[in-house]
Amino acid sequence: MCKEVNNIATIVELVTDVISPAIKEPFELVDVEYEKMRTDYVLRILIDKPGGITVEDTSLLSEMISPLLDEIKPDPFPAQYMLEVSSPGLERPLKTKDSLSKAIDHYINVSLYQAIDKMKVIEGVLTAFDGETLTLTYMDKTREKTITIPYKAVAKARLAVKL
Repeated sequence: MCKEVNNIATIVELVTDVISPAIKEPFELVDVEYEKMRTDYVLRILIDKPGGITVEDTSLLSEMISPLLDEIKPDPFPAQYMLEVSSPGLERPLKTKDSLSKAIDHYINVSLYQAIDKMKVIEGVLTAFDGETLTLTYMDKTREKTITIPYKAVAKARLAVKL
């Protein structure tokens, strides 16, 4: 299992390095995911642009990305895979410090490696991010509270839809 996880991480890193330079403005590479779904492997490239991406955009990007992947030698993929280029959706992942900086004043979901104030998952408005610390304002029952989270404690972060 550990070898497969390392291989997936290596594939994601390699694909990101190969396609990143080709993704030009107004497009933004949000994430690269590689996973096995039932019997098939899926390489998912999440791309966004201001106003969202269209079906035409995904088609154009697929045609641009596919040949770049074919040029990777030696072939890092253990089996055939399906290439999926799509939008990250409303709950887009926030995987980089830059994406977190752009999410200030937005409602986000943060999962932590270890609990802080007895919480491992926190949803609230990201009020500040200085590159090392996130500051979130969240509701605890009927009281508004603020929490400071070290960036290194964040396992996952994403935009969230407030219900």
